[in-house]
Amino acid sequence: MGNRVKGRVKKKSIKAASHSGMGSKRKLSRMGKKQKKDHSGIDATFIGRSACLRKLQISLKDFRRLCILKGIYPREPRGRAPGNKKGQVYYHVKDVRAIAHEPVLYKFREFSAFMKKVRRAAGRNEKDEAARMDNYAPTYTLHHLVRERYPRFVDAISDVDDALTLVYLFAALPSERRIKSRITNKAKSLAAAWSAYCATTSSVTKSFVSVKGVYFEANVQGSAVRWVVPHAFTQNMPDDVDYRVMLTFFEFYETLLGFVLYKLYNDIGVRYPLAVSSIERNNASSVLAANLRALSRETRDSKSMVSNAVAEAIEASKEEGTNAEETEGGDGGKKKLSKKSKALIKSVDVALNKIAGEDSDDGDDSDDEDDVDLSSPLKAALESVSNAEDQIGGAVADGDGSGTSLDEEATKRRRLFAGLTFFISREVPRGYLELVCLAFGGKVGWDDSDSPIAASDPSITHHIVDRPKLPSSFDALPKSREYVQPQWIFDCANFHFLLPCSRYAIGAALPPHLSPWVDDEEEGYKPAYAGEVEKLKNGEILDVQTTEVVGGAAESSADEGADAKETKDEDRSANDDTSDDDDDDVTDSEEEDDDVKADKMKKRRRDEDAETKELAKMMMSKKAARLYGRMQHGLEQKSKKIEDLQQRRKELEYTKEKKDGKTIVKQKVERLKKERRDVEKDYADTGGSMSKKKSRRSKN
Repeated sequence: MGNRVKGRVKKKSIKAASHSGMGSKRKLSRMGKKQKKDHSGIDATFIGRSACLRKLQISLKDFRRLCILKGIYPREPRGRAPGNKKGQVYYHVKDVRAIAHEPVLYKFREFSAFMKKVRRAAGRNEKDEAARMDNYAPTYTLHHLVRERYPRFVDAISDVDDALTLVYLFAALPSERRIKSRITNKAKSLAAAWSAYCATTSSVTKSFVSVKGVYFEANVQGSAVRWVVPHAFTQNMPDDVDYRVMLTFFEFYETLLGFVLYKLYNDIGVRYPLAVSSIERNNASSVLAANLRALSRETRDSKSMVSNAVAEAIEASKEEGTNAEETEGGDGGKKKLSKKSKALIKSVDVALNKIAGEDSDDGDDSDDEDDVDLSSPLKAALESVSNAEDQIGGAVADGDGSGTSLDEEATKRRRLFAGLTFFISREVPRGYLELVCLAFGGKVGWDDSDSPIAASDPSITHHIVDRPKLPSSFDALPKSREYVQPQWIFDCANFHFLLPCSRYAIGAALPPHLSPWVDDEEEGYKPAYAGEVEKLKNGEILDVQTTEVVGGAAESSADEGADAKETKDEDRSANDDTSDDDDDDVTDSEEEDDDVKADKMKKRRRDEDAETKELAKMMMSKKAARLYGRMQHGLEQKSKKIEDLQQRRKELEYTKEKKDGKTIVKQKVERLKKERRDVEKDYADTGGSMSKKKSRRSKN
């Protein structure tokens, strides 16, 4: 019986039939609980867009704006959706709950009620009342959304790529339709502030000119930030673009960039936003020039900011001390200071100890003391300030003479164009060229009244021109400068090497503009120009003026050498004796036997390797064999791509135009025709003729 109690009914097994007399709990464990609607499956986790609008009681336009501002996107349910719900837009239930408690949602509802009042007043023809109410429209901020979505500064930096691309796009768009002038001006100021920071801190690492625009990459506090700058053309405004969505994104990105730029400028000791007056903005030829001028002014002023603060603190403390001494009648030469002055001196002491790298916790014990010694902390503080100013002065100076502390990589980039002065001609887009030149340590001037460097300045080393030939007005300029095309700036910055200017001369055919984001070792193919630049870096090519011949003319010279070699071999073979021919036959037969043996050994090794691979593949499991097949397919596709690139390169080199606009093939044909004419002429002098005579048919 076991542990059974006498007289108690035996419990039924859990596998008992459902029609047996079991209780409700056992039936629940046997058959399961009947689920309610919308409590399990796809309905419990996801909700459609129409249901979201009904639940939140807002319009589709406001719901779309809220989703963009909160960073909520539609979700695709896992598994297979029911047949009646295919093609629907789903959102996660938790996301909708987060929107329901959003303060911006309440502001949207207030604005909807406010617009009803305004429309009511306008419908009653009360224009003054409607205009008065317009000043009391509800407003909202997005600061809490930025802090919520990006709790750390690193998160904001990693997501600033799209923000910069959209801001630069709005800065290039015309002010029409829904895009107001206020939005374009704000986008220009944000783009100029970002460019000014990148130019001052030498953050730009890579750049590439494409059809879509100019791609940039900057290293900002260890994070790679990449964005696109549109070309300086008149932008077309297509009709099938929803500009309301773009404006909503710009509204959020404007706040995000404000936070990011404030933190970045604060790290270099500059107050943001920059104090750019309207007069400076109007007088400057671009917003970037005005921001760069303001930033250089702020960085120069920030060098003496700490010392000025210390001097003011000392003067204030002395005045407080003398006033306290006069009021109390003097106590043995000791200065009785008020609580305010003691707090001021303590704050100055703590700040200066932080600058000097000392421990600032030692001064906490002096809170309750009434006597304050001014000599020791302020003396040490002034010494630390002088050391800090020496460090700032020792940093690499930018184009305007302001100092900014840079890391090791930024210092290397700053040295590339150090000592070079560029002058940008008026037909060249100045925005991104100015950014690259300044980021790599150069000085920039342009063809305008606000340019810091005149066109006739003898210190100019490179004049950037984008014309087929130089105009006659350039003859009056100094002869000490180099005239290059804009691609020279980008290629030098990407290769981190000053390339020869001869390949980028005015009117010359430019070398290929290679992307800095392509890894040649990983791709397995290195372009010819990349190999040339690598040789230049290693000092292997000294005379680079003839590098144009390396690609295609080398092949024609090789053909000529081969022809000359063939003629020499024929002459040598005609003058050899028969005995030498016999010896050569013996040696040639021995060499042929050795070559045949070597080929057989190589073929045998290849067959053995192939057989070993097949055996190893047979021993694999089905899953491993399938994975191995996919790997081999990828390797074959990669090798095929490399072979195609090499074939295209050979074709381009073979058909590349050389001097007088003639290809290599045409030059070779003309050379062969000329040689034949010379041979015919020499043969004609002997009395013979090499011309073929046409045979006439005899008429029957």
